[in-house]
Amino acid sequence: MPFRSIQDRWYVTDPATGKRVQSPRYGRGMRYRARYKDAAGKEVTQAFADKEKSKAQRWLDEVTTSQVTGTYVDPKTARTTVSEWCATWLAGYATRRPRTVRQARVHIAQITAAFGPMPLSAVRPSSVRSWTVELKAAGLADSYVYALHSRLSQVMSDAVHDGLLARNPCSRRTSPGAGGQRPYVATTEQVWALHDAVADHLRPAILLGAFVGLRTAEVVGLRVWDVDFMRGVVRPVQQGDGEPLKSETSRTPLPIPQELSVELSAAVARWGGDHVVTDGAGLRTSTWAIERAIRSARPTVPELPDAFRFHDLRHYLASLLIGSGLDVKVVQHRLRHGSAKTTLDTYGHLWPDSDESARTAVGAVLAARSDSLGVANPSGR
Repeated sequence: MPFRSIQDRWYVTDPATGKRVQSPRYGRGMRYRARYKDAAGKEVTQAFADKEKSKAQRWLDEVTTSQVTGTYVDPKTARTTVSEWCATWLAGYATRRPRTVRQARVHIAQITAAFGPMPLSAVRPSSVRSWTVELKAAGLADSYVYALHSRLSQVMSDAVHDGLLARNPCSRRTSPGAGGQRPYVATTEQVWALHDAVADHLRPAILLGAFVGLRTAEVVGLRVWDVDFMRGVVRPVQQGDGEPLKSETSRTPLPIPQELSVELSAAVARWGGDHVVTDGAGLRTSTWAIERAIRSARPTVPELPDAFRFHDLRHYLASLLIGSGLDVKVVQHRLRHGSAKTTLDTYGHLWPDSDESARTAVGAVLAARSDSLGVANPSGR
């Protein structure tokens, strides 16, 4: 059988004579049957009516082009709906960390609510853009809408890789943007006011957030033996639920001053237990308890925004380090960012004015040149 062909179904071969004769089904149903074989050798057919031979030929040509360019999609799998593919995708995604999978399920619920019954190929870039606009109109934060778009792009990209879809409808053109709002940086006075406003047993959490840069789950999971009080080193290893931190960068040992070691050691001696931050009875606290304490203490701190949360203490640490003259690589290391780009994208505005620094550097060279030639300084200095 040829790789591709168009058969005139109005004529058949008489098995007795071997001649082409008019089919007894003349005038019934479809006249032409176009067929081809896919990469697996399976025959795929499509029927066309009378006077549609050119249409059948175009169909075969399009199939051939898609096979040559690598965008071929089996007609049966092309009918897979977004909901069906998301279920398959989640099953394969279940090997990730439980917390990561839970977050993915929340995102997938939003995606299937919008596109679930549609075939994958029916999701157009215009549909994606309209969806993100509707999400923003519903009051969702820019960062969350961006995360949902990224998840849809991930799901669609995997569908392309699996041969279910010719191309991903998500791209930079459909991306809603992550939002350019700069993080709020608390003042030193506000940090200490927040420290004094929370319960005594939670004060070590404020210290670990503002002066070590630990995230909420890292604070909850920090055990006494993860801190070298004598040498002044904090080694984050796990989250509050016992799950190991995601990356080697997250587990970077962090040096702390002796003053902070003394504060943390005193808290451990007072409250007991295996964890540095406890519930006041020697047991591990929770991320919920820390965030609730922040919300309760927030109104008592002058000019602290209503949206301030524990994670924003990391911004204070970044500001403190940058203000002390440390370069981007040092700040990146202390905040345990995966790249210096992340650090610059988030905190680049906190570094001293580069224009003024450049002006001073160029001026110094010109002044030195004038002095060497014995030319009077135009500024009179």
